[in-house]
Amino acid sequence: MSGGWVYILANRKQGALYTGVTADLPARMVQHRSGIGRKFCAEYGIDKLVHVEWHDRIEDAIVREKAIKRWRRAWKIELIEAANPDWRDRWFEICG
Repeated sequence: MSGGWVYILANRKQGALYTGVTADLPARMVQHRSGIGRKFCAEYGIDKLVHVEWHDRIEDAIVREKAIKRWRRAWKIELIEAANPDWRDRWFEICG
């Protein structure tokens, strides 16, 4: 198997968050941005890519995603702000 991405989306700075995993980040982001990703994301306008991690093995990405999903919200915010303090949309850097 090939690698995968763990990502966190937000609707605004310190707003609603969604954590996901995918092998094809550009395609997944197109889904999220067109409203066909997750119902939760579409409902709350969650489409800004604020955190992203690459893992060489998709299995490792899945383990990491599951771990982050269990984290407290404050820990997720710390993770985002460590690399992206302005909560800029990294879509343009990564996929754009």
